[in-house]
Amino acid sequence: MNVKFRLTLMNFLQFFIWGSWLITIGVYWFQNKQWSGSEFGVIFSTMGIASIFMPALAGIVSDRWINAEKLLGIMHILGAFVLFSLPLVDNPTTFFWVILLNMIFYMPTLSLSITVAYTALKNNEKDVIKDYPPIRIWGTIGFIAALWVVSLTGNEASSNQFYIASAVSLFLGIYAFTLPKCPPLAKKTETKTFVDALGLRAFSLFKQGNFAIFFLYSMLLGAALQLTNAYGDTFLHDFKNVPEYANLLAVKYPAIIMSISQISETLFILAIPFFLRKFGIKYVMLFSMLAWVLRFGLFAFADPAGGLWMIVLSCIIYGMAFDFFNISGSLFVETQVDAKMRGSAQGLFMMMVNGFGALFGSFSSGWIIEHFFTYADQSKDWTNIWITFATYTLVLAVTFPFVFKYKHTAAEETAIKALEH
Repeated sequence: MNVKFRLTLMNFLQFFIWGSWLITIGVYWFQNKQWSGSEFGVIFSTMGIASIFMPALAGIVSDRWINAEKLLGIMHILGAFVLFSLPLVDNPTTFFWVILLNMIFYMPTLSLSITVAYTALKNNEKDVIKDYPPIRIWGTIGFIAALWVVSLTGNEASSNQFYIASAVSLFLGIYAFTLPKCPPLAKKTETKTFVDALGLRAFSLFKQGNFAIFFLYSMLLGAALQLTNAYGDTFLHDFKNVPEYANLLAVKYPAIIMSISQISETLFILAIPFFLRKFGIKYVMLFSMLAWVLRFGLFAFADPAGGLWMIVLSCIIYGMAFDFFNISGSLFVETQVDAKMRGSAQGLFMMMVNGFGALFGSFSSGWIIEHFFTYADQSKDWTNIWITFATYTLVLAVTFPFVFKYKHTAAEETAIKALEH
């Protein structure tokens, strides 16, 4: 097998594992286990907790002691055993600790897989900028494929979703040991302090007003991402309790409908260079926030029958909501930070989105839904839930242009040209 195919398979399996349960765990939680909403919010915080420290720690280990591909394999094998044990858990407290352990093993593999891919491509004299994106896109396809498998096999509310994820994780863990070697390089290069390795020096950027505002909004939008991951599939599943909707396609296979979001994500990536060139980084960020308003607002008034078009449109808009801020935000960091700090600054950006943002979104949404939008019979007032989320993102969109001061720069132009090619 050539190196590109091997890395493509790695990416496909990497995100298939996540897609097997991330979107459907809410259905398992509420319909299978019938646990509470506030406790579920805590479950989704595990991704944020693990994202704050584990990728950096795994990076230190792979830089200094263990080959990145071997560490990738070890993490996935350990994660496979944890996922296999999840269906045995019979209370929400234990479930939290087990899923946290799983995320501790899984979240570092996101960065480790990138390290493996970049190293392998460079060692085979490939152009990373040109050759990696077509490889990475298969990760999103793997996520979509997992949603379809879990949905078409009728396992959205079943513990089998964790067994599927476990089996694929075990396979990838073993397969990772056959990938191109990525030995530690720290001993051959400049020695980093522990502070530098963890990316903590990038926190000095908070002293600059514009960066402080940027990172704050990164966290707040990271919370919005958790809302859609946590509750989108559960929202559609709850229509099964309404006889007139129970047998409709969107209700029988909600994960397939939700997979339109990931399909849209792959397509909107292609549109980003045009929007960046036409409007600049600041307004592309703003478009992302407005897209989140539409994402949640359309859900608020949708149903699987006459309102199915709103559900589908909401899923299409997700691509803009997700891609536009993540990529424009990373370009902002790339063009505004000194080269010596870019790596740690990008890590801080992802920490604010996937770490602190995930924590904030998980805890706050679970508490709000439990105390304000859950009826006595544990059913949910989904219309007002989505209106609340839409209002939250609307506030972000309205305030952002006034507090974030940024002008188009030559460095931004250069970055956009690189993205186009």
